[in-house]
Amino acid sequence: MSPGKFAPLSRPRTVFGRMAALALAVGLSGCGGGGSSGAASTSGATAEAASLSPMAQLGEKIFRDASLSATGRQSCASCHDPANAHAPSNHLVVQLGDDGSSVGGRVAPSMRYLIYNQAFRIEADGTPTGGFFWDGRAASLAEQAKGPFLNPKEMNQRDAEAVVRKLSVATYAAEFQALFGADIFTRPDDAFRRVALALQAYQKEDSEFAPFSSKYDAFLRGQTRLSDAELRGLALFNSTTKGNCAACHPSAMGRDGSFPLFTDFSYDALGVPRNQSAPSTWGDLGLCASAALDGLNLSTTAREALCGKFKVPSLRNVAVRQAYFHNGRFTDLREVITFYVQRDANPDTWYLDGSGAADVKFNDLPAYAANVNTTEAPYNRSLGGTPALDAAEIEDVLAFLRTLTDGWTP
Repeated sequence: MSPGKFAPLSRPRTVFGRMAALALAVGLSGCGGGGSSGAASTSGATAEAASLSPMAQLGEKIFRDASLSATGRQSCASCHDPANAHAPSNHLVVQLGDDGSSVGGRVAPSMRYLIYNQAFRIEADGTPTGGFFWDGRAASLAEQAKGPFLNPKEMNQRDAEAVVRKLSVATYAAEFQALFGADIFTRPDDAFRRVALALQAYQKEDSEFAPFSSKYDAFLRGQTRLSDAELRGLALFNSTTKGNCAACHPSAMGRDGSFPLFTDFSYDALGVPRNQSAPSTWGDLGLCASAALDGLNLSTTAREALCGKFKVPSLRNVAVRQAYFHNGRFTDLREVITFYVQRDANPDTWYLDGSGAADVKFNDLPAYAANVNTTEAPYNRSLGGTPALDAAEIEDVLAFLRTLTDGWTP
């Protein structure tokens, strides 16, 4: 797709306009260090998507084709439903594998807006940024696309040859040969690489993966107003002393008029409680165990400082998610916000053992408690202190987050 940029909003002339401008101007410094502004380099919400290239058309067919899994029961779309912002549409905390019983180790994230992500890197200030998957181990959309096919807890294919054998008898096999050569199926490694490139092309070209069609986008274009509650929520979201969400999830337009992505693509350790209902997620080390760090010559101490850190996801479409954080510990967005602001003031509410009794704080990775973010708002609260947001303010932030859902119509 070749979307155009939107000009920044004109100078506000009304009380509403001044409130909106004030909310958007609140400071955005924090968690991400010196990384990206979190704004898209392009927006493209009003431009008609160009016709998909032959490569992208193949990618769409591969994306929806369950026959490519070991048992023929799981496709990319099984866990990344286009009807639910390319995230799971069921209530499972972690998704079942192709065999119907294997349980994944992490929550399947939304695939929306990933086209603006970049390969993993360590910024000059030491901030880990970019990469695909929760731990950044894939360097591109194409590399990410390969993973589920060969993961025994997902599509469960033995190797590239097994995937290509299935592909060679798919209804669109002739189209694949027409694009990549009549002998492509005799070269399984080459064919599998082109499967990944086709999936990448589909994500890059189909505007469904980055529609910028939420109420908040319409608000930024000056096409609608936010309600009083939504405006209050935006101000609280941005405030460095209240929600401080924008520290990692920037909400402001870029200086070039690009729309915010609500992630700076950095990593953070939040001390998410152990999910007692999902043993497969217990003790996940996150970034420090990731192949993204291989070859960086990090010392043992430097690598251990990254344990418990996971990729900061985009908050676009967060209100339609049904499981939150890498381990799916929370399934309700209101509860997620409440955890953020009460984690340090009321830890016994959140850190529980298998019997429901109070457990040690940061109980999923207590050995790496020192890595958890405790200095920035809203976490910087003493035990028994006043949370950064009260119940009414939590409702306002929730109202704002609901404006980030794609597909809004007046």
